[in-house]
Parts: sequence; structure tokens; C-alpha cells
Amino acid sequence: MIGRDGERGRLSAFVTAAEGQVLVLNGETGVGKSALLDHVAQVAAQAGHTVIRAAGVEAESGLPFAGLHQLLHSLLPSVESLDQVHRIVFDTAFGRSGGKPPSVMSLGIAILDLLSLASSAKPLLLVLDDGQWLDTSSIAVIGFVGRRLTGSSVKLVIGLRSDISSGFDTAALPELPVRALSDTAARQLLDLRHPDLKAAVRRLVLDQARGNPLALLELPTHIRVGHAELTTAGVLGLHDASLTLPRRLQHVYGTRVKKLSDDVREELLRGALDGVGATPGTVPAPGLGRYRMRDADEAVAAGLLGIDPLSGDFVFRHPLVRSTVVQTATPNQRRAAHAALARVHRDDVERRATHLAASTVDPDEEVAAALEAAAESATRRGGAVAAVAWLTRAAELSENHEDRSRRLGDAAFVAGHAGLFDQAQQLLRSDRAPGTEESPASVVTSAYMALFEDGDVRHSHRQVAAAIENLRDHAPHQPSEVLTRLVNLLLAIDQYAGDAAQWEETRALLGSLGDLAPSRSLIYRDAWGDVVRHGAGVGERVEREFAGLADMEPWDITRLSVAAYHVDTLSRYRTHLQRTVDHEAETGFVRNSMTTLHLIMLDQMAVGEWDEAERTGQRCLELTTTHGYLLLGHHTRAYLGLLAAMRGQVERARELQATVDTWARPRGIGFLTQTTDAIGTTAALAEGDYEAAYLHAIGITPPGTFTPYAYQAPRTLLDLVEAALHTGRTEQARTHALAAHHAGLPHISPRLALITHGALAMTTPDPTEADQLYHQAETHPAAPHFPYEHARIRLAHGIRQRHTHGPKAARPLLIQAAETFERLGAPTWTERTRAELRASGLATRTTSAHLAELTWQERRIADLAARGLTNKEIGERMHLSPRTVSSHLYRVFPKLGITSRAALRDALGKIPGDQNV
Repeated sequence: MIGRDGERGRLSAFVTAAEGQVLVLNGETGVGKSALLDHVAQVAAQAGHTVIRAAGVEAESGLPFAGLHQLLHSLLPSVESLDQVHRIVFDTAFGRSGGKPPSVMSLGIAILDLLSLASSAKPLLLVLDDGQWLDTSSIAVIGFVGRRLTGSSVKLVIGLRSDISSGFDTAALPELPVRALSDTAARQLLDLRHPDLKAAVRRLVLDQARGNPLALLELPTHIRVGHAELTTAGVLGLHDASLTLPRRLQHVYGTRVKKLSDDVREELLRGALDGVGATPGTVPAPGLGRYRMRDADEAVAAGLLGIDPLSGDFVFRHPLVRSTVVQTATPNQRRAAHAALARVHRDDVERRATHLAASTVDPDEEVAAALEAAAESATRRGGAVAAVAWLTRAAELSENHEDRSRRLGDAAFVAGHAGLFDQAQQLLRSDRAPGTEESPASVVTSAYMALFEDGDVRHSHRQVAAAIENLRDHAPHQPSEVLTRLVNLLLAIDQYAGDAAQWEETRALLGSLGDLAPSRSLIYRDAWGDVVRHGAGVGERVEREFAGLADMEPWDITRLSVAAYHVDTLSRYRTHLQRTVDHEAETGFVRNSMTTLHLIMLDQMAVGEWDEAERTGQRCLELTTTHGYLLLGHHTRAYLGLLAAMRGQVERARELQATVDTWARPRGIGFLTQTTDAIGTTAALAEGDYEAAYLHAIGITPPGTFTPYAYQAPRTLLDLVEAALHTGRTEQARTHALAAHHAGLPHISPRLALITHGALAMTTPDPTEADQLYHQAETHPAAPHFPYEHARIRLAHGIRQRHTHGPKAARPLLIQAAETFERLGAPTWTERTRAELRASGLATRTTSAHLAELTWQERRIADLAARGLTNKEIGERMHLSPRTVSSHLYRVFPKLGITSRAALRDALGKIPGDQNV
């Protein structure tokens, strides 16, 4: 293998790694991904791994779980050794029994158990080529499994074409880019395989192949030397810069296909349309039912087919050959081949339906009924995408309007329940009479997807508001579920927009509905919009609604909990949220789970459970990435950035801040841009850069007021006041604190009461009044529930006490603040507080009692890191993976009150002599 030393080294390290991993090879067509997959399979086999290979094929991309079935086929006999729950999951997913469709989580967990069992005797390597052709259901499950291989003996490597999008693109799996060969390597490969090329041909091939190995191997045999050279090059499109390299190679293969006999071309076409493999070693077992080509030796001689060494079957030499065979066939030839394949698969409901649908042009009730049966089968197995496609095709082939309408309605229903709202909307529109307006139900679908897929808060607001007005004007005094959905969607859109004009328009619109406005929606309106002006009493209204919990749907619980967050009473309802997210995730309805996880994370951040909040955020980010919810993905990153800023992880916080802000600001998503400003404020405060903190804070709201419908304006009250005080802006700080008091913030939420009292205490020039206000803040019943803010107020109080009443009076407050920051894992705040303690005359050496919190392993790792060893070197000494070493150090730093490796030596040097490692 020429020019691939770096990739081979990475793959060898991948195979020999101590723990399970996943790796994606990503590159253009013909760049050599399959050759590298052959290499890693060979290395793994020589190292004692069991190697299982599979390959995606375009013909099966619409069959739910077809790719997963192929990948796991050889392991399925071991399913009988799993528990009954997991056996049922496999049977349902692969169509061996009926039952409730499995969720991605339940099927993924069952597969992890199967892989654990299969790798118990020897390590296991799964090799998946052409992953871009896998069906959507398989990609979702394989992505879930791939992210959870750490700690196992299973490795997964996937090959993807970079020019074709797939669900793996957003699966957050580590990648190894496979790029074109260098000029030197390209010349070496060409000279090795085609040593007799004339100089002119050699230059042309090198110029056109651009380092692509497949092109370097295939182009020379199709370019004639001498006077015909330019003519042949023109025929192949080599002088047309607009043609992509795959198109040029298809010219090469197309000339060979056209020279085959009719019978062989038909045989190749049937094989291509049924997904015959293009990778040796991945021919499926006979039980998988793919077509087996026969009497095709002529195509082998033409360099189009090969012989699989394991099965002896014909396989395509490359996926481009397979696609070229299909593209060079006429429509009638393709339909005839599909009809023949439908007869071959007469006992396979779904595969037969796929070919019947492609072979039929005119309405045919028999074919439509077969497609409907296939859709029902796919729905039972959780293959919503395939079910929607087959029902839609069944509607097209229906012989009467009633059956067509019924099947379109069924397709929209399945799409809606699977979260495929854009398809549901298209289906509803397709059944609409010409000249009629979009129905309110389809508005819900289209606006919902515009919001959550692309963050559209402008057009979607106008669209939903118009639909509400239409219902109000044409269906007066008739409350409906559709109206409720529209109203709640409009409120969600406006919450994300954070735009005062949109909110005022919505408030007027809801007012015009009169009794038609849903009562819970009015709570959402007042809480989600502007709690400063409309939040009084919201907490009590939310509490009354939760009293009727038995009558609530999961989304009601989630929406009310969002309202509770805005008035800082979320902790009261955490148990309900936890039950909701567990149920929704298990049943596959992940959309509601995402917001529920946001709420759980926010409460964990508020009460000081920061490690748990990090785990919740990562779980949510994984869900949003897997399911393509861009808005909720960036929403999650915003919360993770805010958490990182609170912990003093400034670089990570700013990286997340930049990512979210770049996406959200052009779209006008004020909720997220305000959060990014809050990240900037919090990170700057953690660093002690008070000028930057002030500039970020006034980007949310100017001092002395609270910008209408800016949800972060009251939440960052304490941040703005502290930053102003530390930069000499005493007047602005005092004005802002008084504005909070006059706006009645203490009556809106317990957290706002705490920070308002704290801000007033920090800014008053009267020492007596300051003591009273600090006491009021620190003894507030809610103070223990907001430890981060409580500790900051104590720190400010301690600093003031040291200056006004002397060091002794300050120490108890500073000690309490330091203990809280330390427990939270906020090392920069901890160190700042310790500096104040030292200024008060109290030694703050790291005590042996504190260091005793380190386990023996943590102390050993810290000692080696302090000596300058890398994570990899430490792992080799202690027989741990570098990732495990990193995790230990992540826990060690806050325990030692430090934030970097460089501070380890000094921190460990403070341990008494008898406790040194």
C-alpha cells in the first residue's frame, strides 16, 4: 500500500488500543477507504480478533434495519443466550415477531449486550464499508452503539464517502480523513501498475486523477497513445473541468458495460438493483436473500466483477461499477429487472414491495396493497422512514381517491409520530385540493420543523400567528387541540426569538382569543416572555397546575417546568421530570426528552450538582446530534458553555460560546445570544477580568433597567453589579440594584430575591444597611438551594467585613464561601476566596484532611503528571487508557484547588511528609 503510512499507523494503534473504540474513515470515491479497511481487518485478524465485515448498498437503504441485520447476522444465534427482554427487542426489530417497535436506546442496549457476549472470549472488530448507504434506522442504532464501546473489547470501523451525506455525519464519531495521495505517491503508484505509459499519457493521467488511487489504476487503460489520445480523453470527459472524478470514472466503466452481451448486462442489472456487494468478504449469508449473479464471467474479464474469496460469488469490483450498471440501463430495463426481483423475493414482504414499487407505473391496487402491508411490517419494527415511503407510494398507485386519501393520511400520521414533521406536512399538502390554503394542522408541522431544524423564529412566527388568526376568525367559540398546539408553538417560537415586538404581537393575539386561549398557555405566556413585568404569581399558578398532574401529558409537564425554571422553582418538580425523560427516551419519543434533559440540567446547575449537570448535558447533546435537532443541539451547547464558565473552564466556555453565537445571532435567536453573553460574563468573572464581564453584561441589558423580554436580564443582575463595582462604576451598580428592587424582583422568584438583596448590600454606602441586607440574603430560606450565588454573596460580604470590621469578622464568611466553591468544583472562585482569607491573616495551605479525599490511584496519577509524564505515559505505567488518566486528573484538579497541570507540583508539595506518594 503506497502513500498510506500515516493512516496505517493510526489503524494499527486503533486495533491495539486497550479499550473498545469507533473510527470513521471519510474520503471521496476511489480514494482507498476499502483498501484501508482490508488492512485493518488483516491487522486485527493477525492480532487474534474476530473480524466481521458488512457493506451498505444503495438498493437496501430504504429497508429498515437491513444494514444492522447484515452487520450482526453471524452473531444472531447468540441472541438466544441473552435475557428475554433483549431477545424480544431483536425479534421485533428483525421482523421475526410482532410487538411494540423498539427505541434506538432499547435496541442499542440489546446490541451492546450481544457484542459483549460475542467478545467475551476474544476481541471483536466490526468493519462496515459504504456506511453512507445504510438505512436510517440502522445508522441511528449503530451510532448509539459506537458512542458506548469504551470499556469493552469491541471495535467498530466505518468507511464513508465524503461526497454523500448520511446520518453518520452528525453521529459525533471520531474520524480519520482519507485524502488523495501526494504527488510523489501518485507517481509511484502509477509507475508501479502502469510502468510502460508514454510521457504524454502519464502526464494526463496524473493531472486528471489528482491523487485518487482508483483513477490512477483505471484511467490509463482507456487512454490511447498517439493521434487518438486527445479524442479518447475528450470522450471520457477528461478535458471537462465541470465533471467530477466519479463521473469521469463512470465514463470508463460505462464503455465496458456497453460492450457486454445483453444477457450479462441484464444479470449485472439485477444484481445491482438488489444490492449485490462491491467489497470482497462482505457477501451476506444466503438467509439474507440477496440476488446471486450467475454466468457473468464475461464481466470478470472486462474488469467489472470480481470473485469473492469466501463465498465464490460474483461481486462488483467497486460501488461505482454497480451504480454505472444502473445508470446505463433504460427505464424499461430497470422496471423489468425490478419485476423479476419481486418474483425472486415473493416470500419477503418488504423486499418484494420495494421491487414492486419500482416496477409499476400505472395505478395498481394489488401493488398498493402489498406496499401497505410492507409499511405495516416496517412500522411494527420501528422503521418509520420506510413505512412513510411505502405508504406514500401506495397512495400514488391507488386506483380510487378514497384509498389514496386514506393512505396519505396514514403516511402523515406515521411521519408525525416519528418526528418526521416535514414529510408529514408535505403529505398533508399533497392531499389538499388545488387553490385551498394550508390547513392549521399542516402549519403546526411545517413551523415546528422550521423552528427546531433550522432555528427559524421569524417566518415561523408569522406563519403560526396567521393560522391562529384564521381559526379565530372562521371558527369562533370552538376550542380545539389544533388551536392549543398552534398557541403553544407560537409561544415557544417567541421564547427563542426573545424579540419584544414579536412578544407584544403575540400577547395581543392571545388577548383577542378571549375564552379560546388555553389557560395553561397563559401561564407559559407570562413565564416564558418577561418575568420582570409579568412573572408575579406565576410560581403559584404553576404549583396549582401541577396539583392536577394525573391529567397531564408528558409535554404538559415539560412546558410547565419551563415556566417553573423562569421563576426558579424547578427543584420542586425534578422527580416528575426524571420520570418523564426515562419514559420518553425508552419509548423512542426523544423530542420531549431533549427539553426535559435541559430542565434537569438547569436544576442541577442551580443546586450545585455540577458533575451531574455535565453528564446530563452530554446525554442531551448526544440525543440532539443523533436526531438532527440543530436548535436544541445549540441550546444544549449554550448550557454546557454556561456550566463551563461557572466552573472556571474558560477556554471550553468560550469555544462553546463562539459556536453557539455564530449559529444563533444571524438567525435572530435572542434566547441563545443572550445565553452566550451570559457565558462571556460568567467566564470573565471567573478569570477576574471585570471589564470584559461588564461589557458582556450590558450587552444583555443596560444598567438601571431590564430590557423587555430579555430572559437573561434579571438572571445576570448579580453579574452586572459585581462587574460594575470592580471596574469603578459604583453609580451604575447602585442604579441597577435599586432597579431590581423597584421592579419587584424579590417577589417573583426565590433566586431573584437572593441576588437582589445581595446586590443591594454590595452597593449601599451605609455599613449598617449593608449588614442588614447581607443578613437578609444569607438567611433567605432559598439561599441553600442556590449555593453558587450564595457563596458569591458571602465572598463579597467577607471582603467588605475585612475592610470595615477587620480580618477576624471576615473569616467565617470567607471560610464558608471557600468551602462552597470547593465543593462545587469552581477552582478560580475557590482560589480568589483563599486569597482573601490569606489577606485576613488565615493560612490557607491545602490541609491533609482535604488531600485525603484523593484516592491512592488519583494521588499516584497526580504525582506522575507533576513529574511531566503525558497521559499516555502514565497509562502505560499504570495499565490504564489515556482517557481514564484524563478523567482521574479532571477529578484531581478541583480537589487540589488548581486548574492546570502546571500547578500540580506545588499543590502536591503541600502534603505533609508522611503522606507524600
